[in-house]
This record gives sequence, C-alpha cells and structure tokens, in this order.
Amino acid sequence: MNFPNPLIPGFNPDPSIVKVGEDYYLATSTFEYLPGIPVYHSTDLVNWDRIGHVVDREGQLDSRDVPTLGGAWAPTIRFHDGLFYVAVTDAMARGTLVFTAEDPAGPWSDGLAIEGAIGIDQDLAWDEDGTAYMTYSGLDTVTGNIGEHGGILQVRVDLETGKALEVPRSVWSGTGLMFPEAPHLYRHGDYWYLMIAEGGTERGHSVSIARGTSPAGPFEGNPANPILSARSTERPIQNTGHGDLVQTPDGGWAMVLLGMRPKGMTRAFSALGRETFITPVTWEDGWPVVEPVILNPRPGGGEFEDNFAETELDGGWIAVRRFPGTFASTEKNPGRLTLVSDGASLDDPRPSFLGRRQRYQVETISALVGTGSSEDLDPLDGGRNAGGLAVRYDEAHHYSIELSGTTLTARARISSIEQSWTRQVPAGPLELRIATRQPDSGAGFGHLSSDTIALQAVVDGELLTLAELDGRYLSAETAASFTGRVSGVFASLGTVTFDWFRSEGREPQ
Repeated sequence: MNFPNPLIPGFNPDPSIVKVGEDYYLATSTFEYLPGIPVYHSTDLVNWDRIGHVVDREGQLDSRDVPTLGGAWAPTIRFHDGLFYVAVTDAMARGTLVFTAEDPAGPWSDGLAIEGAIGIDQDLAWDEDGTAYMTYSGLDTVTGNIGEHGGILQVRVDLETGKALEVPRSVWSGTGLMFPEAPHLYRHGDYWYLMIAEGGTERGHSVSIARGTSPAGPFEGNPANPILSARSTERPIQNTGHGDLVQTPDGGWAMVLLGMRPKGMTRAFSALGRETFITPVTWEDGWPVVEPVILNPRPGGGEFEDNFAETELDGGWIAVRRFPGTFASTEKNPGRLTLVSDGASLDDPRPSFLGRRQRYQVETISALVGTGSSEDLDPLDGGRNAGGLAVRYDEAHHYSIELSGTTLTARARISSIEQSWTRQVPAGPLELRIATRQPDSGAGFGHLSSDTIALQAVVDGELLTLAELDGRYLSAETAASFTGRVSGVFASLGTVTFDWFRSEGREPQ
C-alpha cells in the first residue's frame, strides 16, 4: 500500500491501533490538553476521521493541577468480547486507568484505576482462556519515584475489580538501550510477540521485539534488533518508535508509530512535535521486518474555517487542563465565539486558550477579534478586555498577538525571557494573523532554525507585522514538552468575542 506520511499530522504522539472487522481505530496521547485521547476511524488505513474522545467530561482524568508533561500518556486501544478498551497512564495524577466503551465514538467509562500496576504505557492482551495481561514500562509517575525505572513489567489483571492478580513480574526489557517502554503483546502464528520501544523517545528511539510460546514469557529477542530506528541516518523522519502492529486491508501488515520531522540545516528543531506515521511490515522466518519510514505528505495543503454558527464547538478545539466549555461559548453571542477570562494569562497553567493542533509546517492562522453582539457590548472597549491569537507549546513557551482597546501587543515568552512590541490601532474589530514560514535559505543563523513566526494584524487594509520571531524556540527540542504546537484564540482579560477563525497550511517547498 502507498501510505501517506505523516498519517495523522501535528501533535498526535504514541499512536495505538486496533482492527475490528473492516474498521480501524487509532488513539493518541494528549497530556495536559482536554478533551483527551482522540479516537480516529478509518476503513482503508489512509483516510482518517476523528470520531470522538475517550476523555470528554470531568473526573475521567485528574487534570486540573497536573504539571506540564503530565496527564494522558500513551493509550493502548484494544477490542475484546464486544467491548473496546483503552489502557492509559494518567501521569502524575490518577495513575494506571482502563476505559471501556461499546462504541469507540463514545461514551467511554469513567476509567477504572488498576491497583498494583504502577507504570506507564500500559498494554492489554488476552490469552485463549480470557485471562487479561497488562504489560507496561516500570516508570513510577504517581508515588514520586520517577527517577527509577523497573524495565518492562507484567501482571495478570482483573478488569472487573481493577486489581492486579499477582506481584509485577519482570519480562524482556530489550537489548540494553535506555528507557524500555511502549510494550505491546501479540499472538501471531505459534508465538506470542513482545514489541517495545527503547533508546529514549529522542533521536535514539527504536523498536525491538522478542517472542515466546506464552504471553508471560520467557521471551527470546530477535537477533536483528532493533527492527526499526532512524538514528544516525539522513531520513527526514527521526525519533521513530513507539510502534503498534496491525493487519492491512489487503492482508499484509503495517506498523503505526510516532516520529518527528526536524528542520533547519542541522535538522535540530521539530516544530510540530511527535506525529503519527505508518510503514509496511513483512514477516520473514517468524519475525516482523519493518520498512524505513518514508516521508510522503498528502498532496496539496489544508484549510479550516470556523464561523461559530453551531451551538457546540468543533471537536478539534482543545484547552489546557480544563474543558473548553468552562470558558468558551458559541451560544452566549450566537454566531460568534465568546471567551471569558478569569484573569489567567498564557503564562498560567489554565489560560482561557482555545487551540487546534498545528498540522502543517507552513501555516497561517487568522481571526477577527473585538466585535460584540449588541450596541452596548464592546468586548475590547477601553482596554477592559484583552485577547487575540497565540501559538503555544506550554506556559513557558508561546508567541501571541493581543488586542486591548486600541493597543495591539505582540509578545514572545521563551522560558524566563519575555519581550513585547506595541502599536496603537484604530478602534473596532481587527483581523489578527500568525504566519509560520520556512526559514531563510542559505547560510547563517536563519537557516539553522525550523521556521519563522510572524505576528501580524490587518490595519486599514494593510498587513502590519509587529514581530518576526525564530520558530526554534517553539519546538520539541527547545521547549522539552511531549506535545506539539497548538495554535488558536485566547482571552487574558474580561470577555472577548471572535467572529471567525481560519487556518491555511501546506508542506514546505
């Protein structure tokens, strides 16, 4: 099959996939963003639609005070006896959880906490008599021992009571590379296969596999391990790992996995973070052989426009540590998006920020801000309200352009450093833009970066650029977050309305 790559672009790390009949379902990590754990559907492994989220209401995750990098880590989606399962880590919060649903579009259960299986990247598999095995990576994100790693562990679990049925056992933990994680256990032919990631989720990321005659092992490693890695290669897709195997519609096999597309002369900065990719797999002498992951973007670009005409927000909008409905509404002023700020800024853990995953490496977002629903409502009147557009990696790494009254402010926050630029503009609605562009070609500092980000506004019909910023500081390697760029609208003071939001993107030339 000629797979597109990336398969699901933008912030979609740690993919897991399951085939049920003729249908495919795929889930990815979301960390501190809500709604959490999107579920994508396909019938051909090529075209995908988001059909819902596992986490769509309060209480399923303990997200309100989770630190950056915490939250929903590495879901595994499976199907057994008529029920869909998602096993996941609520890192630095509830711990090991299992959600269930009859329909993968939802609703999903509240999440059963599993006692006696503290770790990350939980996998579920069932043997012939229905015994459930949970295999996971022994990193403790719950009790404070996060500096210790116990390798790959396994327990039999009771999925009715949420209890481990034995003391965790150590199973095969790879070839000796750092950070064995992302285990998945499969029955194929005469063997049970234990596939893991190792080498860390950075440039040394890789996939290795072992097999045995029992789901509990012992497991014998493949002499050809690692079966997938891009380290020390010139491939445009790096950090390849965290894979999950699936049978293709034509009867073959494939692996979905995470990868990154670093840019710049030294390929050092990945603006979009960890994305979902796919690559063909064949079986030789009882072992899977994985093809290198080939860059194959979908032709053309992509556009999105939201005029906020519906009473419910589009499902692609996400917020930080709280659900969008707590501060965003399309019903308060019909036909417009209204954001209400509680005084939190983009520097705070729970900003009034409504964003979408940046999907293209060259992308422009725009919005019309500062209109009201009636003559007596002017959301930005006199500077009592403030809001605009932002591109965010986390609370310490974001660029924004904000309107407050007649003051337009562009702002860059990079760790402990902040800089801003201001201009006075005429009163009234204003179109704001954030444009992500390819870096300058040739030699010099500009060519080293991933991209350039321009903070702009359309004033009296003319495009005004307040600042052009180096995009490398909003990249996975610099921000050190596990997510990716999320771009959208925000309110930092009072109440702000938006008539529309648009994004348009393409791949680099």
